[in-house]
Amino acid sequence: MALNITIQREQDDELDISEKGKNQAGETISFDRRLFMQLLAFTDAYDTAALAEALAIAGLSAVLYADLNDPYGVGLLTFSPEPDYFIDNVRPILNQEPFYSLTPRPELTMLGRTYTIGYEADLERVLIHRPIERVTNPTWPWVVWYPLRRSGHFEQLSAKEQQVILMEHGGIGRAYAQADYVHDIRLACHGLGTEDNDFIVGLLGKELYPLSQMVQRMRKTKQTSLYLEKLGPFFIGKAIWQNR
Repeated sequence: MALNITIQREQDDELDISEKGKNQAGETISFDRRLFMQLLAFTDAYDTAALAEALAIAGLSAVLYADLNDPYGVGLLTFSPEPDYFIDNVRPILNQEPFYSLTPRPELTMLGRTYTIGYEADLERVLIHRPIERVTNPTWPWVVWYPLRRSGHFEQLSAKEQQVILMEHGGIGRAYAQADYVHDIRLACHGLGTEDNDFIVGLLGKELYPLSQMVQRMRKTKQTSLYLEKLGPFFIGKAIWQNR
């Protein structure tokens, strides 16, 4: 299938809702697809092997996590570029055994979409393939998922002030990734949840401690200490089944 990536050569009057990046020539490019990812949490999961088997038979693109903070809990991460996937493919599986007997924990439900900042060159990889590769990487089984909402004060800052604040935040993330301690997934969730959050963050890695330490380091940044209105709740889990 040919990639639907176009070069934006001029501004027109039509509303353009595609994701933007820049090619090697510095020209603005766009890509009108993105990946949706949803985390659902359950308790009363006494047979995780049966859950994994049901997911495998259904062939879902998903990750099943054991919930570290609930000995009977699991988290189910599903993902697709098509929102209909969650209704047409995921929902029927959850409405039959063995998932039907589980007790949902809606306070931990998270739904978001990938997005670009505007400088990325390989839009299809950034928006579609890279997040899937990260969550299904068997060498990064540990995960911390959490939503956040920025305060209105951040939105009132100039673009330059916002960039400086976000560069501090991003610098910490890049350092942990380069050391292979933490790899992140960032999703926009505006209008996609019941709690009016702005973003969802997934931190993945080989071990749990670096994920916790990175959250601790982020608390000292200007964005977290001054411009976040809400952070959490947190889902902490370890992957026990993965499938692209």
